Amino acid sequence: MATESYNIALTRLLKDEGGYTDHPSDPGGPTNFGITLADARRYWKGNATAEDVRALPQSVARKIYREHYWNALRCDELPAGVDYAVFDYGVNSGIGRAGKVLRRVVKLSDRTSVVSDDVIAAAKASAARDLVIEICVERLAFLKSLKTFPVFGRGWTARVNGVRIAALAMVESRAVAPAADEASPGKAVVPAAVPAGTASAGAVIAAGAASAAITSRLHVALMVAASAAFAAVVIFLIWRWRHRAEQEAAVKGLSNGLG
Repeated sequence: MATESYNIALTRLLKDEGGYTDHPSDPGGPTNFGITLADARRYWKGNATAEDVRALPQSVARKIYREHYWNALRCDELPAGVDYAVFDYGVNSGIGRAGKVLRRVVKLSDRTSVVSDDVIAAAKASAARDLVIEICVERLAFLKSLKTFPVFGRGWTARVNGVRIAALAMVESRAVAPAADEASPGKAVVPAAVPAGTASAGAVIAAGAASAAITSRLHVALMVAASAAFAAVVIFLIWRWRHRAEQEAAVKGLSNGLG
C-alpha cells in the first residue's frame, strides 16, 4: 500500500507543482517540478543556477521527493491518505512544519518536528480521516496567515482542498480522481485560477465555487426584494396614518364650523 500511496501522491504533486517558474512574489525563486533553486543546490548540484533548475530532469525531482520529503517524513509508515496529506504539506511548506503539524494532530509535543516511532504509533492508532481533515485545516489556516496569500491564496486553497479530497479517498480505499491537467507554477505557488478537468478535484472545487457564487447572488437578490417590500409596507402605513389624520382633522373642523 505504501508504494501505491507514493505513486498516487507523487503523480498528483508533480501535476500540482508544474514546470519551470520564477514568480516575483514566490520566495522560492526559480523552481521546476516544485524543486527550488535552494533544493537543487542542497540535493543535486551545489553550484546550480536558474538555468540548471530550468533544465532539471524530472528523474532528479522524483529522487529528491522520495529521499528528502517522503522518506524524511516516514510516509511509508503512515496510514494511507495521511501519508499524502503530510507529504504534500512538507513539499509545499517544508518538512519541519509538516512534521510539527503531524505531531500536533496526534496529540504529541510539537517542540520538535521529528517523526519518531511514537508519532507513527499514534498516527496508526488514530482515525485516519480525522487526521487528514485536521492537517488540511491547519495547513489552510497557516497559508492564510502568509503575506502572499492575496497573490496565491485562491490557488493554494484549491490545492489543499484537492489534497483533502484525494487523501480521504485513499483513507477509504476509493479511487482517487486524477489531479487537474493544468499544472501549478511551482513549489509553494499554486495558480490563481482554479484548474478544471473532467472528474478532477479541480472540477469539484470549481463547481462548488460556481454553485456558491450563484447561491450568494440569489441570496442578495432576495434580501433586496425583501427590503423593498418592507419599505413599501412602511410607506403605505405612513400614508394611511396621515390620510386618517387629515380626514379626522377635516371632520373636526367641519364639526366646529357647524357648532
